Order: sequence, then structure tokens, then C-alpha cells
Amino acid sequence: MNDKNNILLISDDNDLSKILESKLIFLRSNDSIVLSDFKSALSDLKLCAADIVFVHECSSKNETLDLIKNLRKNKHLCIILLVNSYDKELILAGYDAGIDDFALSSAEDFELVIRTVNNIKHNSIYQQLLRNRQILEQLNVIDELTGLYNYNYAKQVIENFIDDNLLDEGCFVALAPSEVSKTKFSVDKMADAILSSIRTDDIATLGRGAKFYLMLPKTDCSGAIVVLNKIKENYGKNFDICAGISLITRKNFEDMERDALQALSDAAATNAEYILAEEKENTLDDWLNDGNNEPKNYKIFRQIFNKKMEKVIAPVFFRLQKAWEEKLFDTKIEQYTNNEQCVFHLRNKNQDSTLRIVYPGFAKIVIYITHDGLDSPENKEIQLSLTKISQKELISIVEDFIKDFKYTSV
Repeated sequence: MNDKNNILLISDDNDLSKILESKLIFLRSNDSIVLSDFKSALSDLKLCAADIVFVHECSSKNETLDLIKNLRKNKHLCIILLVNSYDKELILAGYDAGIDDFALSSAEDFELVIRTVNNIKHNSIYQQLLRNRQILEQLNVIDELTGLYNYNYAKQVIENFIDDNLLDEGCFVALAPSEVSKTKFSVDKMADAILSSIRTDDIATLGRGAKFYLMLPKTDCSGAIVVLNKIKENYGKNFDICAGISLITRKNFEDMERDALQALSDAAATNAEYILAEEKENTLDDWLNDGNNEPKNYKIFRQIFNKKMEKVIAPVFFRLQKAWEEKLFDTKIEQYTNNEQCVFHLRNKNQDSTLRIVYPGFAKIVIYITHDGLDSPENKEIQLSLTKISQKELISIVEDFIKDFKYTSV
């Protein structure tokens, strides 16, 4: 924390400026407070070299937000928005524009002082982080143009983070632009979209080629998908990405990278937005494939099926539902899994079709495909070994089922 802090108070309300200035008198005597209006704010900022800036909302929300955006161009500033009321829309827009904190302009003296002191401390820490970042950029650990860790240091950074935090849960994500979006792809723009979509504790690195890696601590697959959707949204319209997601549990960097890249390759090959890397149950799957003649404990088969249902069937059903909801007009798509069966159901005014996965016991599952309606395709029954239940195989079966429904229900 600096010995001296310059504070700039920006408001077009002269009377309120004086009141706010008086509320900050409990700061240290060598801290200086400079009053300014919106018109002179940027020039006054240069003259006083303020560390902390209070922006009191003016009559125009757009003008308030535009000033904050211009102030935010200076990364060394701490910006506190003073609002006349709890205007949720303005406050959230203020954070998007770059504020660090907000308070009511009518707040008590002690609250404004506490917020100011805390933000001075936070700003001091942030400045130290910026200096450390500059050192890492000079050493080429962080890429200066994108702000992401360079690939050559990805292994060291990620494994050190896992070890230092005793991390045993989270996701490792490999992502890239989809095949159709490669012509619109920009490394800088993708890096900006990633950095604006992840949290402080998340790690983003460059991968090989046009690939990027994310380390998302204490985040499950659903959380990783939320991050991917944010990246896609922040990149811009009409841009698609594909990704491979791997859990980090009991894996080193090479294992996480291999699994995520394989899932990314499968996603690109099947035109999927993402694919979850299959968590191979070594003991169970190896035992399932064992050719010895010892009696088998069929409770183990149930454990294997439950794992496949959790790691493969449910995610595939969910993703295909989301992918096809906008493509099948006037059609209701339902999907669910429980202890008895896994169901993917399509229904419109012309046809009713159901794909059911049932576990009858032993080492196989049965997939029943039934169609009810005019000119319906033939019903099917598919038997599949537990070891053959992969995302790729299941996607192929379900998409064939959807296409049969689509082309006969028109």
C-alpha cells in the first residue's frame, strides 16, 4: 500500500462532491482528494495521477459508462462507481465497463472510508501482479500478445498449480475453432474471449497449432461447458468452437493433454461442440475383457453399466438434445436416465419415436428403437457389449435414430 494516494472524485453535482469529500476526511492526511466534473475528468486524471477514482453517476447512464470505459484503459486505476440507488442494470453494466467496486452516494462516512481503504490495498496487490506479469512476459513464460501462457511452459505451470493447491478435481479442456469457423479465426480475438470468460484461479495456455488449453480447478464437466458457451458468446456471432474435456483426477499433464486432444479430435470428426474424454475404468474394463474361465461377479457388470451411464450415455443424450432442438421444428425432445433405463424420445403431430437403453444384466445392453406413426421406419433392437459403449458409437446410433425420425415425420 502506497504512503500517499491520490483520489479523483468525478461528479457533475457540485454540492454532492463537497459532501462526498467531507466523508473521506478520515483518510490519512497525506492522501489528496481532487474534485472534477465529467467534462474535465480525463485531463484532471492526467494532472493528479490518481490511483483511486470515484465516478458519481450523472443523468445519462451511457455517459457514465463511456467515462468508465475510457478510465479503464488505464490498467493501474481502481474505479469505484457511486450510484444514487441500487440500479441493478447500471451496476452490472458498470462492472462490464471496468469498475472495481460500487457504493451508494448516500453511504455513511465509515462505509466509504472502508471501501476506499480496501480498494487501495487491492489495487496495490494488483499492481504487484502486473509487475510480476511483466517479468513473466520478458521471460516468455506468458505470451505478450495474447496474455496466455506459452505452450512450452504449460506443463510446468499446470502441474505446479495442481501440486501447490493439492488439487484432485477439475477439468482440463483443449479447444479450437470448428472447421467451418477457421476462416473467421483470430488468435488474439480467441485469447481475449477466453480471458474474459474464465475466473482468476483458472489457467489458460496456448496449445500446439490453433489450439488452446484451459485448466479449470474444482469445476465439473457441466461447469466446463458453461465456460465454453461464454467463450463462444464473447468471441462473437456465427463463430463455433469444438472442445475435448478431460477430468484431472489422478492424472499428470501428459495424460490430461492426451485425453483432451483425443476428445477434441473426436468432436471435430463428428462436428460436435464438445466431447467428454472417456474415463476408462481400467480394473473393470480389463476384467470384463478377461478371457479366463473364472466365475464372474455380475454386480461388477452393474457397476460398469452405471459408470457408462454417468460418463457416456447421459452426457451424449444431453448434448444431442441441445444440438437438435433448433433443427427439428415442432418436435418435442425429451431425454432422461434412471436405474431402469435410458430414454431419448422424439414426438410431433405425425410421429412418436423412442430410443430406450435397457440393461438386462450380464455383459450387454439392449437398445430398443420404436417408431409410431404413418410411414414409420422399422423398429430395431440393437445388442451392444458394455465395452463397446463409447461416445462415438452412441452418437452414431442416436443420430441415425434422429435422422430416421426426421425424414419420415415430415
